Amino acid sequence: MKAIGFKTSLPLTEAESFLAFEKDIPSPLGHDLLVKIEAIGINPVDFKIRQNSLKNQVLDSPKIIGWDAVGTVAAVGNQVSLFKIGDKVFYAGDINKDGCNQEFQLVDERIVGFAPRKISAAEAAAIPLTALTAFELLFDRMRLHPEKDKGKSILIIGGAGGVGSIAIQIAKKLLGLTVIATASRPESMAWCTTQGADFVVNHKNLVTEVRQRGHETVDFILDLVDVNQYWDAFVQLIKPQGSIGSISDPVAPVNLRQLKGKSVSFHWELMFTRSMFQTDDMIGQHHILNTVAELLDKGILQTTLQKTFNGFSVEHLKAAHHLQESGQTIGKTVLVY
Repeated sequence: MKAIGFKTSLPLTEAESFLAFEKDIPSPLGHDLLVKIEAIGINPVDFKIRQNSLKNQVLDSPKIIGWDAVGTVAAVGNQVSLFKIGDKVFYAGDINKDGCNQEFQLVDERIVGFAPRKISAAEAAAIPLTALTAFELLFDRMRLHPEKDKGKSILIIGGAGGVGSIAIQIAKKLLGLTVIATASRPESMAWCTTQGADFVVNHKNLVTEVRQRGHETVDFILDLVDVNQYWDAFVQLIKPQGSIGSISDPVAPVNLRQLKGKSVSFHWELMFTRSMFQTDDMIGQHHILNTVAELLDKGILQTTLQKTFNGFSVEHLKAAHHLQESGQTIGKTVLVY
């Protein structure tokens, strides 16, 4: 089968920043599914790992990344009970294993869901990693619930990005929250509104902009960009006994003592935690993805797909990574095989 990977971390301008190569189709064992891939989504984690994981080293065989896929089950391991050959599935995968930038991939059934039936493979491939991240952050980490939290306010930093786009929808449509999203360009502000944001504010003057919209403080904050950059604003804007959740990678410590006076809780989210540590509730991602697929099929949630490349090639993968590195992407970018 064909795969695309890299042997060392290089800028996209270098010819060998991605390499196409042939490898054997693997055989599934245990809980593994062998999935024939139809479409993949591109995320910021892809280019970050490409840029940083193989600095100052060169592998003999290329590293395969990629964490968003839609495909069909081609074979199953001897312990598989959730799926059968021929099932259409979607998933984000496991960061410790080969990614989806290949024609066939092994993935543990417990982190896989049945793909939505009423949208295209490209539209579905835009969803898994970001939806899992948003669901886990809002429901598993921050423990929000529509019965107790409906009508409360949430500030989402980075509303036009992949996670932000689906988080706006979940916060508005499933939790009934008043959603304030950040964006700075006219097109990204418009996108946040189409996703369901009640207010869109410019992140460059965050405290003033939020308060000008009538919110002295907010009940919840989602940091999807840079907890260091916005920390002082968070301390000012979070309501007493509120919650802050973050997926960003701080380059410096944050002073959690500043939250003590307000008894504010802080929550980290990494979508790969369950698979990395084989947690007892690893199958939770299977259930989340099935819920998301049902919500997509019912039209309650919408795909966040914005840009599609047709054809599994080095050229297209480089172009998709270039878009992610620009920091200007809106919604999700997908590559269809």
